[in-house]
Amino acid sequence: MAKEWILNSATNRFQLNFKRNVGPVAEEIRKCAPKTLKEWEEYYFKNVKPREHLIELGKKLYVKITEVLASEIDQITEEDCINYIFNLVINRTFDGYITEKKTIYEQLQDILKVKIEPAPDKWDRLFNVDFFIKIKDKYIGLQIKPAGGVSHISQIFKEKQLQKATHKKFTEKYGGKVFYVISIKEKGKKKIYNTEVIEEIKKEIKRLKGQ
Repeated sequence: MAKEWILNSATNRFQLNFKRNVGPVAEEIRKCAPKTLKEWEEYYFKNVKPREHLIELGKKLYVKITEVLASEIDQITEEDCINYIFNLVINRTFDGYITEKKTIYEQLQDILKVKIEPAPDKWDRLFNVDFFIKIKDKYIGLQIKPAGGVSHISQIFKEKQLQKATHKKFTEKYGGKVFYVISIKEKGKKKIYNTEVIEEIKKEIKRLKGQ
């Protein structure tokens, strides 16, 4: 299994499986429409690349692994590995989390047509509020909760219940409600999961405007 992973990683990294090296195999196998592996093999060597070409690619792969990769591995220190793990778990996770929050509140700004601003640190600590919308002399609080997946959403709703008291204090002090906005990643894009909250925020904006 480890050997397969190394071979696959090196082949992809050095692009030895790219069309320019092995030919348009997906197209060619459809042209061939083989009924057996042997039939495809004979077709490939006759019409796409000769057997000797694949042998040369295999030899090139061996050199890349035993010389290039081995040399790079020898340069890696224990400190490099420790730093990488810290960066992966701490830095990149934090950056992704902050980016997701920013993406969602920008989406909300476009939908609601109002300015959304980051809350002061004090509000985060006292009221569990990440962002706010100012309406006249009142404030609406927003808490954006990125969910790692659908399975994490139930945990977020539990947190919402626990934070009801702090959100109530915010409303008493600043006049507006606090809304939970849950984000989720779908097909590589971040989107608002609980879309019904958008209408709830719109109603609160109208209420505070006195409309």
